[in-house]
Amino acid sequence: MLTHLSIRDVVIVDKLDVDFAAGLCVLTGETGAGKSIVLDALGLALGGRADAGLIRQGADKLTVSASFALPRKHPVSVLLAAQDIALEDDVVLRRVVGTDGRSRAFINDQPVSVGLLHDVGTLLVEVHGQFETHGLLDPATHIAALDAYRRVKSRDGADAACAAAWTAWREAAAQLKSAQDVLSGALAEEESLRHRVGELSMLAPKSGEEQELAATRSVLRHFEQIIKAMTEARAVISENTDVEAALRGALTRLSRVAAQAGGRLDTLCQALDRAAIEAGEALRELDRVWADFDADPAALERAEERLFALKAAARKHGCTVDALAGFLDTLRARLAAVDGGAESVTRLAGAERTARNGYDKAAHALSLARKEAASALDKLVAKELSPLKLDKATFRTVVAPKPETAWNENGMDRVVFEISTNPGLPPGPLDKIASGGELARFMLALKVVLAGSQERAALIFDEVDAGISGATANAVGERLARLAKNVQVIVVTHAPQVAARGDHHWRVSKASRAGQTTTKVEQLLPSARREEIARMLAGEKITDEARAAADSLLSGPLS
Repeated sequence: MLTHLSIRDVVIVDKLDVDFAAGLCVLTGETGAGKSIVLDALGLALGGRADAGLIRQGADKLTVSASFALPRKHPVSVLLAAQDIALEDDVVLRRVVGTDGRSRAFINDQPVSVGLLHDVGTLLVEVHGQFETHGLLDPATHIAALDAYRRVKSRDGADAACAAAWTAWREAAAQLKSAQDVLSGALAEEESLRHRVGELSMLAPKSGEEQELAATRSVLRHFEQIIKAMTEARAVISENTDVEAALRGALTRLSRVAAQAGGRLDTLCQALDRAAIEAGEALRELDRVWADFDADPAALERAEERLFALKAAARKHGCTVDALAGFLDTLRARLAAVDGGAESVTRLAGAERTARNGYDKAAHALSLARKEAASALDKLVAKELSPLKLDKATFRTVVAPKPETAWNENGMDRVVFEISTNPGLPPGPLDKIASGGELARFMLALKVVLAGSQERAALIFDEVDAGISGATANAVGERLARLAKNVQVIVVTHAPQVAARGDHHWRVSKASRAGQTTTKVEQLLPSARREEIARMLAGEKITDEARAAADSLLSGPLS
């Protein structure tokens, strides 16, 4: 609920602070006292259009702040959390407007955009009046209002089922589209794919092959030098002296006398033994390398041709030689997508149809539930119209299908509240058919029926009693009082029958001080309230009869 309103330098208000309470709050006062100024100021705090003309003469800016106490899990809490705005005990909306027309907006003292301030304000307060109304006047809100009413009455779970079916359908449709896109792309390049796969398959690239070929090529290019060096080494080792035999002979001679040398020859004998072994192994390795060496003169040509072919393929396909094998695997996988893609698309298309049928079933169930709720809503609103002097009017809730392009998790329906104010006239939109006073009373009737299903912190009715009196005004007051049992209601009224129903009463008046006129708002105690209602009944001159009538209104029970 709205707990506090602070206004500074707005038109003829220099400084004004009002503490509001729960229930039905009525504001009264003579015409021109400034009641509309109070509502205009509140509108600024709620994100309304800024106008430098509202700044009090002589001031350089105006400031308005509105504080709200909210229940847990109110939609505003979610919105503020998404904006990283700390939610304290109260939500405080503040607006500052300078003489240049520029404005600044704050929520809990954190700077925000005017757009966010407006979004939060829309979730907190709904204003209904002769010339301005929000919330239910916008057809976009009607489906949410009907669903909220339906959930309170039936708790059928149709919303959750429809939303889940929508999500399943969207996921299935996304998977199908992805498979179709892959298949379409693959089909478009199928011929190219088959050619490249065939070409690379014949080449049969292997990872690491470039390095091996480069090493082989280097060896073959130096074949003659290597053979010559090995030949010379063989000659040095074996032609003049058999090195291994010589080492073995020396070892034999020394071994004969090693025992008599007292161990002095042991290390030498061991060294000669190792040297003989190593010399023999070296000679045998030289012979092995010689025998293994490819003397084919075409080997170099073949290695170079293979290396050049691999490099040419790598350039053609935009990758390295080592990446050719992996690239071939990728091409084969894409080609496999062509061969198996049609089967996958067929399978996913079936899954998408099943999911769509599931959504269709859930959405139609939700539509049926909405139509049943709409019928009940229409009957209840109809009962409220006659006492509000709208007995010739009709109200209906239209639940109609939307085009498929507009389907969503909330179903296939559009919902519109329509009225007809006179018999024989076709029903139409609320704001196009009803006059100012009628519109406010229609909104009141609708709000009374929807009580308990709305999440606004406060409802404001500005002169909902315009053009009515007597029993009709009493009916308006009685319905406002009923509505205020579920949500805070603030009403600006000229009807004593409405004012008498209030749980709290404020009088708006003008006062002159030092040659300046200012507006003040004061909460009335019982005696002052009696006088104010008597004034509303009798006019400027209050009579005892008017006071008695005020007492009767104040003590009258709810009808």
